[in-house]
Amino acid sequence: MLAIAGGKGGCGKTTSALGIASALGARGHRPLVVDADRQMPDIHHRVGIDRTPGIERLRRTGLSPLTRRSDRFPRLDVLPCGTADRSTLASALEQLRGRDRPVLVDCPAGAGPDAAVPLRRADRSVVVATPTEQSLRDAAKTAAMARELDSPPSLAVLTRSDGSTQPGDLLGCRDVVHVPEVSEPPLEARGVAVRYAAVAKRLDKRNI
Repeated sequence: MLAIAGGKGGCGKTTSALGIASALGARGHRPLVVDADRQMPDIHHRVGIDRTPGIERLRRTGLSPLTRRSDRFPRLDVLPCGTADRSTLASALEQLRGRDRPVLVDCPAGAGPDAAVPLRRADRSVVVATPTEQSLRDAAKTAAMARELDSPPSLAVLTRSDGSTQPGDLLGCRDVVHVPEVSEPPLEARGVAVRYAAVAKRLDKRNI
């Protein structure tokens, strides 16, 4: 299980989760993207599906009835957040551990109790930030919490980045992929897709 985490809302976590999952799909996997952001769920909007039913029904129904596929992202399955409270979400994520497919969890922003729920259950994480000082400082706190919870960052994704900022020391993660800022929707831009394909390749080589 891979947690897609970041320090601030709007840094590109959801875009990164979908971009990485799509790229893993292109590599022959069938990834599952889970929305674990109870306060600001967004993936159902991005992929064009209903928010409910969602992860709160996992124990009752199993996974298959709850996952949805989208014409926008045909290579992945999505499990929306639904109406899960923190305890239900924690229990559901435990059920999703050890699956024989990539499971990517779009985490809440920051380093608070809600973000700790998926980070505590993930095997590794990807930390997402923009190249601003505040975003990087916040992402560093998230990366530190991920290490404390045994889901250390495999790499960092710096969105809207021209590559001039090198935050590896601050984030404690030397492997940084820079995703450029584009004028069109990011996941429709070839330059962005190429960078997420690079992330997926690195994760795949490490069996993450």
